[in-house]
Amino acid sequence: MQIDPSRPEDLSAQIAQAIKDAIIGGTLIVDERLPSEAELSDHFQVSRPTVREALKRLAAQSLIRTQRGATGGAFVNRLSFEDAYAQQITTSTLLLSMNAVSFDTACEARYALERACAPLSAERRTADHLATMRAEIFRQSQPGLTDEAFCASDVAFHRALVDGAGNPVLSYQLAGAVEGMQPLMNMITFTARDRARIIALHERIADAIEARKPEAAGSGLSELEMETRRLATDVFAARAKGQRPSPSARS
Repeated sequence: MQIDPSRPEDLSAQIAQAIKDAIIGGTLIVDERLPSEAELSDHFQVSRPTVREALKRLAAQSLIRTQRGATGGAFVNRLSFEDAYAQQITTSTLLLSMNAVSFDTACEARYALERACAPLSAERRTADHLATMRAEIFRQSQPGLTDEAFCASDVAFHRALVDGAGNPVLSYQLAGAVEGMQPLMNMITFTARDRARIIALHERIADAIEARKPEAAGSGLSELEMETRRLATDVFAARAKGQRPSPSARS
């Protein structure tokens, strides 16, 4: 593991990257104890606080864990998809909120990925996944449900559809689209949407998944995408004119 002191990057970032590369490359394996702070300090020819900062960076990424005691130290962690969800969600949220990704781009990506999940979800979904989707549809239809609660239920519905595919890689990839980008999409469109229309499309998608009809589920998702794009167009047009979109119908 080597670093280049002449490079402009922060030395702690270089050290963290060097250790990360060793983990990815298999030089450091899961549950292996890393050299001590003193040993790493000597190896990289830096101060112990610099090494300590590098280890904090790795811990924040769940790549290592620390243990106290005589047999303690820093150990290579076994990273799970669940552990990586939060980082994926945060990154996707920041990309969209900082306008690095346009609404149309995010919408296209999200629904393309969800449609890819539909055939697998129709084949593999469990009773629990279906129950979650039905429960969220029922929740969405409740009078007096706040916009925040409706949006949260919307996310939970789509999370169940994606998880129904039974593929952790797809679930991880869609964590950003469903739990990161979708809430921001909802923030943009909630003032203009017709809840009854959204609920009807959710029912159609759930029916198709339960009946193991992937084409019908994909069709429902495509209609939901068109509805989302239409709502965003209306909202952005109203904002350009300095107007507020007309309130959506409430169930």
